[in-house]
Amino acid sequence: MSMRPVPRPSGTPVPPGGASLRQRRDNSAGRASHLPVSNETSSGGIAVRIQDGVAEAACIGRRNRAGRLEWCLPKGHIEAGETPEIAAVREIAEETGIDAEIIQPLGTIDYWFTGDDRRVHKVVHHFLLEARGGIITVENDPDHEAEVAKWIPVHSLASELAFPNERKMAEAAAALLDVVV
Repeated sequence: MSMRPVPRPSGTPVPPGGASLRQRRDNSAGRASHLPVSNETSSGGIAVRIQDGVAEAACIGRRNRAGRLEWCLPKGHIEAGETPEIAAVREIAEETGIDAEIIQPLGTIDYWFTGDDRRVHKVVHHFLLEARGGIITVENDPDHEAEVAKWIPVHSLASELAFPNERKMAEAAAALLDVVV
């Protein structure tokens, strides 16, 4: 389907910024496509404990650009010499205070986003982990990206997590744990 410009009666002012919405969209896309591209790989996952018969996952709350708190899965960059598994265990410990052991891989998320100065292709490895100890806290988050950490029932993750791709990982974890969502 092609979009044709809607004719404007003569004397109709041009939208603010001097361009139509379509022209602004096309210009914005053109700028983004000329930005340098960088690749990032991260790792994290769903660390689970059983509390009073309920499977709960350690999650973090971060502020989005609009200032709204969004619940996310803990994750972060893989450092030099780390495997995705080692990075997942480290990131969960740093961002949530929870020491965990990997049970199995959950899946990989692959997406793009545009920053101020570059386009980023991001790959995130997710694992299902069993919580072994620790106290849930964001005190040890070296980047101070997480504002709060809390246990969320696994059956509620699909409605609590901010991002659709993380909700898919939560659904995979729930299926593996035989939790009804």
